[in-house]
Amino acid sequence: MARISIVLGIVLSLLGAGGYLGTGRESVTALIPAFFGIPLVLLGWAGLAERRLKAAMHLATVLALLGLLGSARGLPGAWRLLAGGQVARPAAALAQTAMALLCALFLVLAVRSFVAARRARAG
Repeated sequence: MARISIVLGIVLSLLGAGGYLGTGRESVTALIPAFFGIPLVLLGWAGLAERRLKAAMHLATVLALLGLLGSARGLPGAWRLLAGGQVARPAAALAQTAMALLCALFLVLAVRSFVAARRARAG
């Protein structure tokens, strides 16, 4: 899971940087995915050490949950765009949707990993 956290962090950082640069540096809020991505990279890196793995991955999971909750509001806008409609800030809706989906995927993988670790300890 530590490596997955690092990869997710890098992808979110690139999403934030791309959104910021791609929208002409209009708003610093386009960098929000990077604000989540950088700590995820650091937590993944910390989790590479076995003694810090559990704490680092639990913190990364909480961060991903917060990222999902904060970015899920972009989902209706992206849905409207896919249906051919319009939204006020299409780049924001798409970036928020991408972040929500990435964070949701990480959460699913993290829960599966936690369950597998618990079963391994019990069995």
